[in-house]
Amino acid sequence: MDHLEIIADDYSTRRVPPSARRSWFGIAVQRFGQVSDLSQFLLGAMLGFGMTFWNAFWALTLGAIVFEVLAILTGIIGAHEGLNTSLLARWSGFGRIGSALLAVAISISLIGWFGIQTGISAVGLHQLMPALSTPAWAIIFGFFITLIVVRGFESMQWVANVTVPLFLVLVGWAVVSELSQHSLTRLMQQAPPGPEMSLVSGATVVAGSFVVGSVIAPDMTRYNRSVSDVVKQTLIGITLGEYAIGMVGVLLAHAVKSNDITAIIFTSVGWVGVLVIVLGTAKINDWNLYSSSLGFVNIADLLFGIRLHRGLVTVAVGTVGTMLAATGFLDRFVDFLTILSVAFPPVAGIMVAEYFVVKRWRPALEHSRSKGTLPDETPNWVPATLVIWLGSALIGYHVTIGMPALNSVTIAFVLYLLAGRLGLLVSIGATSAPDLAETNR
Repeated sequence: MDHLEIIADDYSTRRVPPSARRSWFGIAVQRFGQVSDLSQFLLGAMLGFGMTFWNAFWALTLGAIVFEVLAILTGIIGAHEGLNTSLLARWSGFGRIGSALLAVAISISLIGWFGIQTGISAVGLHQLMPALSTPAWAIIFGFFITLIVVRGFESMQWVANVTVPLFLVLVGWAVVSELSQHSLTRLMQQAPPGPEMSLVSGATVVAGSFVVGSVIAPDMTRYNRSVSDVVKQTLIGITLGEYAIGMVGVLLAHAVKSNDITAIIFTSVGWVGVLVIVLGTAKINDWNLYSSSLGFVNIADLLFGIRLHRGLVTVAVGTVGTMLAATGFLDRFVDFLTILSVAFPPVAGIMVAEYFVVKRWRPALEHSRSKGTLPDETPNWVPATLVIWLGSALIGYHVTIGMPALNSVTIAFVLYLLAGRLGLLVSIGATSAPDLAETNR
């Protein structure tokens, strides 16, 4: 049997055809699993350690609004065109060079997330079964997730269908076991146990922790059948995941007076906590690896003209991410979130401005969509877009007034509109796009 028959390319360099689109509910389960993971617990505990219950609630609300609006808009683009983010960016203002840079940024960032999630799981597994070291557990867990992702979207759906209900049951057990020993009213009224965190800082961390998710939303929504499906699965999946897990993390941090989520889980339910950790990381880490592999496939295609099989790329990327986890990449968790909160929002702002307002390259997408192919020409690079992207990210990083994530996405959106009005969105060169219809499934 050809090894390529048991791994899936998942339309990595072409449109997802109508026949491959899926029910919104199944995708919503994957979205819920992507959001309601252990890092969301960690985020809730981080907020609860430094904020009162209600300040943490408003921080989650503000961050969620930013995230959901962006995720819906970029998700609609993905559903319309049936294209993943790295591929879509070529005709969303970035051109070949810009989309290659974006694919590099996304791919490297998601390797980091893959390492973070794998590291969390490895710590928990080592506490329960110390016969193996934390790096050894990281290697075992990382390669387990890699095997899932090699099979593609279908196997990831199966994992979400199994792990999401189990995760919720075990989390419910942990929460009831710990919180039943405390007065909920007192927990909601008590002062934060750690150094105080401001509302803006909390909302920024929330928005920053998910902003990559809004940029890569098309990777998932390209399988949606309609705009209404995108809206439904985004609102239900993100809202439930955001509040259900985040606020529980806040209350648990108040109860045990710690932001160490692993310690909280073990204190509550012991060995069951290991299953919570493993399931919680498995159902998001597959998406980190999946989108990263899509990015690298497009990098190879754009820069070197080489069409790599996504499944084979997944093996390579999964190995790198696993090694990062084994070497302790988790230690830079907070710094990593801070960087993400300002580097990626401008991308969403530019894509939304181009597709819905400026429409400099949208006619080419629409014309080719009717034929189920890609546009005949791809702009090589658009200098104005790269300047807007870099400038907006720097402003978001250095200007601390308000929410940096919201600042940078708004600035990028406005500047792209102005560039469009002034005729600055000019491509330097263009390349004929090859017909990729025969790429292996």
